[in-house]
Amino acid sequence: MTDLTTTPPDLDRALGFTIPGRSARGRIVRLGPTLDTILAAHAYPPVIERLLAEALTLTALIGSTLKDPAGQLTMQTQTQTGIVTLLVCDYRGGDVRGYVQYDADRLAAAPEAPSLFALFGPGYLAITFDLASTGERYQGIVPLDGATLADAAQSYFYQSEQIPTLVRVGLEKGSDGRCVAGGLLLQHLPEGEVGRERLHTRLDHPEWEHVEALGRTMGAEELADAEVPLETLVWRLFNEEDEVRVLAAQPLSKGCRCTTEHIRSVLARFPVEERIEMADEQGLIAVDCAFCSTVFPLRATDLEMQPAD
Repeated sequence: MTDLTTTPPDLDRALGFTIPGRSARGRIVRLGPTLDTILAAHAYPPVIERLLAEALTLTALIGSTLKDPAGQLTMQTQTQTGIVTLLVCDYRGGDVRGYVQYDADRLAAAPEAPSLFALFGPGYLAITFDLASTGERYQGIVPLDGATLADAAQSYFYQSEQIPTLVRVGLEKGSDGRCVAGGLLLQHLPEGEVGRERLHTRLDHPEWEHVEALGRTMGAEELADAEVPLETLVWRLFNEEDEVRVLAAQPLSKGCRCTTEHIRSVLARFPVEERIEMADEQGLIAVDCAFCSTVFPLRATDLEMQPAD
């Protein structure tokens, strides 16, 4: 007999909300199957897998605040001496993707649970907003300080945009190997918002202190609990407020934009002689996508770059 009272898991969704009486806004996300699909494309060790899961959650969390539906957010680390040499994730229209490059030998010699500094060294976090509707680009770069990537993302808003911000992320991996990650973003906009300029923000504003204190009560386990709807989490935090406006939810999915047509168009810009040098003994150029690990074999001598048989 089916239990009709069972709540289906709430996964792969972003939910925005505002608290008008506190001049605050928020975003809460949870990733499940989308996260598993992205991670499954690479045989990452547990430390790297967890790092990418956190980065993807932050990317969905921040990217889903974009008002431009065709806009893109890219989050990338910059470091030259770390175990992790590159981490990049992006968000566009509800689609998220990401990958990590790392030194496997140095990771094997590192502690079982290396710190953020041990993974990156004196690195930086760059967050870039590309607005398709206006062609504008905004970028902020902050040190990779703190214990987690969430700490660095929170510093980005303080330092680059002068917005009082709280960022929290929770991650759980079940005995079946499936991952669930959740994130919470809270921000204070005491004088409203004009474009991307925030006026007269104060980190010690009493309204912000109240919202921040409530936000800090949200545990990592709650954020990653797929059985608890996102709306319930918002209610748990702010049920005593006079008004909380919940915005339309945004579905999230794995979205890699690599296609045979795109890769063919890129390769076709090279002279045929250079394409032949790129090719293997069978005359094929194997182009692989770093994001999804898909390999596209294309014929080097074909000016139209038709897919190989």
